[in-house]
Amino acid sequence: MTVLERERPPVAVEDDKAEVLDLYRAHLSKGRATVAELFGSHMEVASEGAWVWTSDDEEFLNCGGYGVFIMGARHPLVVEAVRRQLDSHPVATRVLLEPTVGRAAAALADVTPAGMDRVHFALGGAEAVETGIKLARAHGRRRLVSMRQGYHGKSLGALSVTAKEVYQKPFRPLLADTTHVPFGDAEALEQELAAHPGEVCVIVEPVQGEGGVVLPPEGYLRQVEALCRRHDGFLILDEVQTGMGRLGAWWGADLAGITPDVLLTGKALGGGVVPVSAAVASRAVFAPFDKDPYLHTATFSGQPLLMAAVQGAIRAMKEEDLVERARTLGERLLPEIDRIARANCGDLVADVRGQGLLIGVELVEAGLAGELLIELFNNGVVANHSMTASGVVRFTPPAILNDREVEFLLEAFDRATRDLVRKSAQMPEGW
Repeated sequence: MTVLERERPPVAVEDDKAEVLDLYRAHLSKGRATVAELFGSHMEVASEGAWVWTSDDEEFLNCGGYGVFIMGARHPLVVEAVRRQLDSHPVATRVLLEPTVGRAAAALADVTPAGMDRVHFALGGAEAVETGIKLARAHGRRRLVSMRQGYHGKSLGALSVTAKEVYQKPFRPLLADTTHVPFGDAEALEQELAAHPGEVCVIVEPVQGEGGVVLPPEGYLRQVEALCRRHDGFLILDEVQTGMGRLGAWWGADLAGITPDVLLTGKALGGGVVPVSAAVASRAVFAPFDKDPYLHTATFSGQPLLMAAVQGAIRAMKEEDLVERARTLGERLLPEIDRIARANCGDLVADVRGQGLLIGVELVEAGLAGELLIELFNNGVVANHSMTASGVVRFTPPAILNDREVEFLLEAFDRATRDLVRKSAQMPEGW
């Protein structure tokens, strides 16, 4: 049954599944092809709002996308802004003044914590992390402290602070003088800061998304900020996934009542249309980049097409009050998902937790999480695994869900968890 009262958006080219799988194996990744086959080799070819369509006209509620789609796919305000820019001036020379980047920076500074009014735009989250690390080094903080199970990307600098052995091992040595402490343990963090006053850069997420939707203890982020100030440390708050309304506030920084030295954003910043990230800082922190405009650059930083999307995305968030919508939807979904999971799965579920529209269901075994993802897909919902916590299924639904779509999600989750229990009863012991 079609949930939306409209047909799939038109598709320019119809592709053959077998041909596309062969292209993946030949030119991209055999592993990616194998994962695709686990999900029936479906090809996504169109999207609109909360929905994604496959080449065989099946539709799926998109609660995945790793946090990109806070305003859904192809939001009209974002698409309009991008199309208008595409028709006039998509890519700039990077020599002359160009208005869209200035307006995008002002729009972003208008919604970030007070005093954070300098912006460096990039493409992906890892690039924003690299920018933050370079700013810290420019201020003499050459030691890095990050949190276990944290995730900050896979470029070499970002990977140094992504504390996951399987990702780091093939590429060592990474950045020197990097330490990982437990997330939520202020005492362990203070030991590192006190041992090297004036030398440490701390990078932390308000909620560990890829770590399995791990929420910090109450007041933890305020402690982190206070410790950084006490020991002359440098604080980077990685909000690439948690920012732009995902937690039911513009930023986790707002919920915690803190102002970091650098705030990182991405994923949803491009409105689900183009890739954009940014590092935002105060005038004092940004001073090294202010002094020399060629100290940290990238060809596609701040290009007009991307900046149009940023302006459209922030406008959409404001005009449709999507930050508040994320908060109220999260308050509705989290207890229901928790109730269904515990009623249907019992001892198979270790925990259900979340903040806003970042919700995690932790299974007792990683294999069960993979099976639940498949069962959700079989019932019409796309969700994600967690990169540094393989036993956690992660939901990042858009803030535009209507009541009918919320009910669809909960009913699909109910069916998927029942199917999971039936399947798990047939699994060999120790699966």
